Amino acid sequence: MSKFKSRVRFSVLAASTLAVMVAPSPQSFAGSLPERVQAVYDIHFNGFHIGTYEFRSQLEGSSYQLQGNANLSLLLGAIQWSGAIQSSGRLAGDNTRPSAFNFEYTSTLKSGSTRMAFSGDQVTQVLHQPPSPVADNTVPVQPQHLKGVMDPMTAVLAMARGDGDPCSRRLPIYDGKQRFDLVLSPKGQVRIGENAGATGVACRVRYIPIAGHKADKDTQHLSQSNGIEVVMTRVDGAPLHIPYKVTIPTSAGPATLTSKRVVLTQHGQQRLAFAQQ
Repeated sequence: MSKFKSRVRFSVLAASTLAVMVAPSPQSFAGSLPERVQAVYDIHFNGFHIGTYEFRSQLEGSSYQLQGNANLSLLLGAIQWSGAIQSSGRLAGDNTRPSAFNFEYTSTLKSGSTRMAFSGDQVTQVLHQPPSPVADNTVPVQPQHLKGVMDPMTAVLAMARGDGDPCSRRLPIYDGKQRFDLVLSPKGQVRIGENAGATGVACRVRYIPIAGHKADKDTQHLSQSNGIEVVMTRVDGAPLHIPYKVTIPTSAGPATLTSKRVVLTQHGQQRLAFAQQ
């Protein structure tokens, strides 16, 4: 059961990282970002619908607030799991500076939270409730691992790009327990949705564990996998890409998030950016 909880935690946090992937033009970083983004995703595990993920962002001046909420139901409802993720910070030119991160989860098995504080691009405080013991086979997190990192919800904003290829980037991430990189590379164009002419760009994602992970077969399997993928689609009339589908393989089957609806508010005007037929 501990392995299952670990997979759920990583899947939700990694998906949150990818689901905030909105890439504005670096020439006008703050001006290109919509004031609000609201997105809803369906979550499937091994082909079965198990829940939903909702993402919201809000930008006021140079300050941002990001929020993600996941609700899962497994084993015919025997296991209920919900997670809430919040991140805040500010835009500094073309860079993104996180200030706080909060991850809370509740399930039929256990509840807990992780809180982090930042100064610049460095983690200055990490609090776990309840306190989380470190397993013997865990690769230790060293002070240098907490420098030059972002929380899962902020990481992609720091690597923002515009109309070009959204797949060439490396995301240095610390989620309060694990320090890892997500390395994206182009995979090609794919059809999305049910419209014959609708296409997206598939990005292959490599998970590179650095510290805080268990040195076991599950970590090795994920780090060697070529199956982690995010499919991005361009928003018409704006230098933005949004994730259409995220796929994360596990030893028990693939976990996927597929976009149902994305609504943007830009210059005070709300518009539908994407809706699944």
